[in-house]
This record gives sequence, C-alpha cells and structure tokens, in this order.
Amino acid sequence: MILGIIPARYASSRFPGKPLVDIKGKYMVQRVFEQASKALEHVVVATDDKRIFDAVKSFGGKVVMTSDQHPSGTDRCAEAAVKYEAEYGVKVDVVINIQGDEPFIAEKQINLLASIFDNADAQIATLIKPVDDEETLFNPNKPKVVVDANGKALLFSRQTIPHIRGCEAKDWLGKHAFYQHIGMYGYRKDTLLELTKLPKSSLEIAESLEQLRWLENGYNILTAVTSDEGLSVDTPEDLQKILKLFENAQ
Repeated sequence: MILGIIPARYASSRFPGKPLVDIKGKYMVQRVFEQASKALEHVVVATDDKRIFDAVKSFGGKVVMTSDQHPSGTDRCAEAAVKYEAEYGVKVDVVINIQGDEPFIAEKQINLLASIFDNADAQIATLIKPVDDEETLFNPNKPKVVVDANGKALLFSRQTIPHIRGCEAKDWLGKHAFYQHIGMYGYRKDTLLELTKLPKSSLEIAESLEQLRWLENGYNILTAVTSDEGLSVDTPEDLQKILKLFENAQ
C-alpha cells in the first residue's frame, strides 16, 4: 500500500500558520489533501499543532499528531507512517512525502513518483525536470542533479553540475542535458525508518541538501523525468501570486 503523507507545521519563520491560509474558501492544507487524494487512496496529514489537527478533522481528512521535535519533514513522515499503520490497521509499503505548501499539486506528478516503485530496486524516488533556461541553471536555490543511464541519481548540488570545461557559461545549455531536482520524495517504508537513524553527513552539511546524506550512506535514489514544476507558497507574496493564478483559471 502507498501512503501519501502531508507534513504540516504551524510555525514558519517566513509565513506562520501557512497550512491554514484561506485559498478561495478552503484551507491550503485541505487543497493539498484533496489533490493528493485524487492520486492515492490513502492520504494523511502529519502535524504537531492542534489547530491544524482540528482543521483537517473539520473537512473530513485523516490526520495524525506527531512530535514537535522533528528536524525535517522526512522524520515527521517516518513517525506518521508508523502511527497511521497503528491507528488505521493497514500495512504501509511505500510513503510519498507530499509538500504541504503546493495547493495545486498535479495528480500526475504523484502518480509518476509512485510508478518508480514498480522497480523492485527502488529504495527512494524523486522527480527531475530538464533545465531550459540560464536563470534556473545557475540558481543555487534550485538544486541540480546528475543521473546515470538508468535514471539513478549520482549527485545533487546547488552548483551547476556537470561543469562544462572549456566552454563559456552562456553556452552550457547547448552542450549538455541538465536537470533540476523537484523536491518530492517517495520511500520504501523500511528505508524511510532507516534514514531517520542516520547522522548528518559531510556533503549534506556542506550543501544543506538532506538527500546527500542518503547517497553518502549507499542508498539508491531513482528518478523520473517530469515537465512540471509545482507552485509552492513560501511567503505571503507567493500566496497572492497563487490566488491571482487561481482567479485567472476560473
């Protein structure tokens, strides 16, 4: 069974209370839950805040309360998977970590990520997107990834990888196929529980990219190529952009 988990924290330095903002009559976390439920039969919100817990209950969603001490969404997902099994009496095989700040996440994105686990060798799965503009190519806030011939991730970096030797940066796009990492993950449940026990690694600390810890410890991360990049809400300004797009789509 595949379980979609939506980590949702109330505290946020840039946008406190973000999961409960109103987007045309619905909480943001409700819109994420509804979108995820189009792709997966089992979806649950994982939160450490009673306000979010009560809000999810109010619209009929499934929710579990988790610790407020988790350093990352990955750790919160691990606790939520175990609690979901206990509370709902099901066995979880695969967990998909669905970002709680993408209110219009596409059903096909979730399905694509889930399909990677048709490969028995997949321990961790994620999505990548071809880079077609220089702003993305050289933007350190949009991590890049290089993969092998079978789509297995070799390395992630905030730097542009690979480096094109003997070529001006403005010409790099024409010399190689570059990929941006789209940060939605899936995990075998047993793998997810193992990941939470790993100490931070040197590459992870250097780049501030959690997935490097997994690679350094020998886990495989399989990828699938997507043409979509979700719209996330990180700030109140992002919310206004989302609302404007929503209105234009009506």
